[in-house]
Amino acid sequence: MDQTKTILIVDDETKMRKLLIDFFTHEGGYRLLKASNGQEALDLFAQNDVDLIILDIMMPYVDGLTVCQSVRSRSNAMIVLLTAKSEENDKLIGYELGADDYITKPFSLKVLSAKIRALFKRQEIYTETDPSSEGWISAGGLEMNELSHEVRIDGSRTELAPKEFELLLYLYKHRNIALTREKILDQIWGFDYEGDVRTVDTHIKRLRQKLRDQAGHIATVIGYGYKFQVKL
Repeated sequence: MDQTKTILIVDDETKMRKLLIDFFTHEGGYRLLKASNGQEALDLFAQNDVDLIILDIMMPYVDGLTVCQSVRSRSNAMIVLLTAKSEENDKLIGYELGADDYITKPFSLKVLSAKIRALFKRQEIYTETDPSSEGWISAGGLEMNELSHEVRIDGSRTELAPKEFELLLYLYKHRNIALTREKILDQIWGFDYEGDVRTVDTHIKRLRQKLRDQAGHIATVIGYGYKFQVKL
């Protein structure tokens, strides 16, 4: 990575916070912040330029899902949910609120680190280039800039989370081709992803909401998956 990334570690367990702080300090290359509850996390987030949050779900005062929803409503900072819960519905709620990844306790620190490096790598693909540079592609009233990670709907800029942009761009690049949920999941989330194909449905729903009048570009292929179609 070209510059130091700031990671906010949020967990009400003192031992877990220390474990994560010690591990990522040893890895180097990160500016680390820590919070012991959701309210403290929101305060720190408001006061700092945070690139990624490792966020426990079960916490006092303000729970992790509420923090996730609050952060996503105002920022594209990446969010990795960390929890002892393993039920699929908990994961789906997290993704519905805008989380980028999910890891269940107990977990491997090396796996968590690999997930974070992968998220930063994907982010850098879209942030290394000057937003004013070339790279615009369009489909009707939908415009995307593959280089600057910018999206416009009928001329107005629309904010997408990193995963949402990746998904939209992948669908566009394979336009008019029906893609299975499994293929989309593997391409966007990776083969080692712990979730299931319903994650794709959740992100498609969020993406359609943000695309508004241009949501018709993403067609459902019943019993199969999704397809990007150019609607002029």
